[in-house]
Amino acid sequence: MAKTIFITGASRGFGRIWAEAFLQRGDNVVAAVRNPETLTDLRKEFSSNLLVLKLDVTDKKASFEAIDVAKKHFGRIDVLINNAGFGHIGAVEELNEQDFRSQFETNVLGSLWTIQAVLPTMRAQNSGQIIQLSSALGLNTVSLMGLYSASKFAVEGLTETLAGEVSGFGIKVTILEPGGFSTGFFGTNSLALSESIPAYNDVRKAFYEQANELDSGKPEATVQAILGLVDSENPPLRLLLGKTTYPWVKYTYEERLKTWESWQDVSVAAHG
Repeated sequence: MAKTIFITGASRGFGRIWAEAFLQRGDNVVAAVRNPETLTDLRKEFSSNLLVLKLDVTDKKASFEAIDVAKKHFGRIDVLINNAGFGHIGAVEELNEQDFRSQFETNVLGSLWTIQAVLPTMRAQNSGQIIQLSSALGLNTVSLMGLYSASKFAVEGLTETLAGEVSGFGIKVTILEPGGFSTGFFGTNSLALSESIPAYNDVRKAFYEQANELDSGKPEATVQAILGLVDSENPPLRLLLGKTTYPWVKYTYEERLKTWESWQDVSVAAHG
């Protein structure tokens, strides 16, 4: 049975690839994008099962209206995929207030508004699935991407809490944790840059050398994982994507556990 999938940020990268995959197998897709013209070709090919909506996810009112239009058009919304977002490169000392607000308004509040908008529909259906795009940087950190990580750590906490709150309504929740993929993330449209402080030039050089090595996954290879996730009766709370993600996360948590264990006496004594 065809499902109705609402995807934000569907004009490029993962969002576009997943939207096409759902359309090709006969699902209904609502593609929420800043510029509808980017999907003109898909509109022509899939005129009956694609609805393209112009949406800036930072606009709460517009997000609620978009969900309402989608529900009226297709009759239901089975899956929400919060994919819209962008990255930011800058040392913590280099960040300004506007950098912080812009990142959180898109990556965190932009997800919150669509989640809040779709929940009444999914509760009424007693079914639904919310898939939240996070990142391996929602579980790990690297220099110069502290602001992006902060937004994804926030998304992680919000979404994990949501999963417990809505499980009784038949709503499933999954956080996606992709590692490095060649989605154009490091292109100008997906990335903001802080004004640099020369003291961090060496850190910046090392970052870009590492980024060039890790940004190698093929985004098209994620299609079967996403289709399988949407079809799963028991999807995981978190799904890691890419061959480098699990080893990195495993190492991070092993190191944290070692530290916490070595300080356990101090922790217990602090209880009083």
